[in-house]
Amino acid sequence: MGGRVVDAVEKTGAFYLGCRYEPRRSAVTDEPILYDAKDLTTHAVILGMTGSGKTGLGIALLEEAAIDGIPSIVIDPKGDMGNLLLTFPSLDPVEFQPWIDPAHALGRGQSVEGEARRVARMWSDGLQRWGQDGRRIERLKKAANFQLFTPGSQAGRPISVIRKFSAPRAELARDSDALRERISAAASGLLALLGLDADPISSREHVLVSCILSEAWRRGADLDLPGLIRAIQSPPFERIGMMDLETVFPGAERVALALRLNNLIASPDFAGWMEGEPLDIGRLLWDEGGRPNVSIMSIAHLAEPQRMFFVTTLLGEIVAYMRSLSGSSGLRALVYMDEVFGYLPPTSSPPSKRPLLTLLKQARAYGIGLVVATQNPVDLDYKALSNAGTWFLGRLQTERDKARVIEGLEGASTASRQTFDRVALDSTLSGLGKRVFLMNNVHESEPVLFHTRWALSYLAGPLTQAQIQRLKGPVDAENLKADRSPGWSKRQVGQRPPIVDPAISQSFVRPTIYPETGSKLLYRPALAAEVGLHYVQARSGIDHWSRCVCLAPLASRIRSGVWSRAVFFDDLDLSLEDEPEPNAAFATLAGAAQRAKSYTSWKRSLESLVYKARPLIIHKCAALKIVSRVDETESAFMVRLREAARERRDLEVEKLRKRYAPRLARLRDRMRRQEQRIEREESQVSQQKLQTA
Repeated sequence: MGGRVVDAVEKTGAFYLGCRYEPRRSAVTDEPILYDAKDLTTHAVILGMTGSGKTGLGIALLEEAAIDGIPSIVIDPKGDMGNLLLTFPSLDPVEFQPWIDPAHALGRGQSVEGEARRVARMWSDGLQRWGQDGRRIERLKKAANFQLFTPGSQAGRPISVIRKFSAPRAELARDSDALRERISAAASGLLALLGLDADPISSREHVLVSCILSEAWRRGADLDLPGLIRAIQSPPFERIGMMDLETVFPGAERVALALRLNNLIASPDFAGWMEGEPLDIGRLLWDEGGRPNVSIMSIAHLAEPQRMFFVTTLLGEIVAYMRSLSGSSGLRALVYMDEVFGYLPPTSSPPSKRPLLTLLKQARAYGIGLVVATQNPVDLDYKALSNAGTWFLGRLQTERDKARVIEGLEGASTASRQTFDRVALDSTLSGLGKRVFLMNNVHESEPVLFHTRWALSYLAGPLTQAQIQRLKGPVDAENLKADRSPGWSKRQVGQRPPIVDPAISQSFVRPTIYPETGSKLLYRPALAAEVGLHYVQARSGIDHWSRCVCLAPLASRIRSGVWSRAVFFDDLDLSLEDEPEPNAAFATLAGAAQRAKSYTSWKRSLESLVYKARPLIIHKCAALKIVSRVDETESAFMVRLREAARERRDLEVEKLRKRYAPRLARLRDRMRRQEQRIEREESQVSQQKLQTA
């Protein structure tokens, strides 16, 4: 099948998942299955028992999304999805060797080196059979950044989940429904980590924490963990609902809750949750250059309460990020969950269920696709999954599993007003083999049987902690620059504040760190200026005000321009005080800084500097007629251009489909009639042979 497939699979907006399967002949045909990327905005479900090829299908789906420039966040409870990082374009056995299980090699009577050669040869042959090669693997590697995170652990890239509860952006805070959802998700996740009931209605703890977060976030204030502990003990309100706080949640019981949270934070195991990169959905989806990321969250090492906490928190942040987006008809991003068992049950309501329901019901409007997979099809909320437009059904383990899946798909078909043949579906599911799936897509006229393609990534199975450490990429960190402030000798330090002209405003920055016993606090002089910037350009509709603060150190001698070492800050609260701290020391102030007339000159030179140093950069794409927003970074603008280009592409593809649909329908009808004629003639020939015999 390779020669014919290779020319057909590389189409933008089309995911190459495999080839059509012919059940009567138990054979794979040469017809590639190209799944429309836009169909994933209506979400997808992958069901299949262990060994059905479910993981391989999921990895193929994510590979195709990455090649198409679509970012993904992958929740990996089992540890399989890290295989997406095992991509070897050269197909050299040396690259496979570190991922070969020595025990498995020994069981086959091979050395590790020999098994690596066998696997490399098998992967090369498998790719070739499915019209792929090392060049397509290279294309996958170049298309996206693949990063493996291990929440609560340093094995992979750590991610900071609850260093603080950051207040949502202003537009989200104004959306009362979205704000309530985020508050509920944050409270539910935290209480799940504590092993407490997280029901938003019946749980006192949930109500209290939600009220505390609501009070802080409505003021636009962040809340760190120490602040939350203090607020639990002494809430900034006296009533909950219509009742007195002490009646609903007595002080002694609040202290017990605060102690429980404090003990959790004090635990050495908890440190991993506060280290690493921030849980920023935008940064997980796109890098600073606007290149898509595939961010894999490996949680196989976590205990169940920790998994529930992380999944709930992550999904809550995804919902909040979704709310900040504009509407989109194209596929912007994917959220993939490799095992949804326990997170979306039919009767109970774990903390993860609410954000999952929100994504299933609302994410389509924002261009975010949700794909969930499971090998336990019985314990699923099929009413919620009726929102899924595509069902990939693999081999199932028991008749009970099959009956439950048929029942769920029947409900989804009813919701989408599709015809449903229960008997035919039952018969098809009973005959499915390994890596053969039935795809039921509401956007297509009929279900399709297909055999999944060979994965570009090496499927090594669940990764161990040692293997994850081997895959761990470099973690971005800010390189702290050495302090190049001028040195201060004892003769340049005084015990009193410098004397300046009365016309000069002199203030003192409030310390955030105090010296050890026996040492003195040293104040160093600096020139501070608050600058208001007004940008106007009529043809672009720009009329924008912004504020910045400029700080310049004032050495004992000003050898060059006072602003030569100035630093600009967009958002800086200096926390100024009229009086210095007692018993402090003061560095010598330059003579020019003690005279009022110097400041008039410095003001003029600052205006000239700001004009050159603080331009407002506006990006423009003439082809798409899109101009960047005032507060939009270049990477965010590039992401928006990608999405706009994809939407335009999808619209053009849809126009072509509608244009050629009648012609294709006529061709399919002719093919069907010819196939019927061939079958009829073959039957007649068989009968004649029997009569002759």
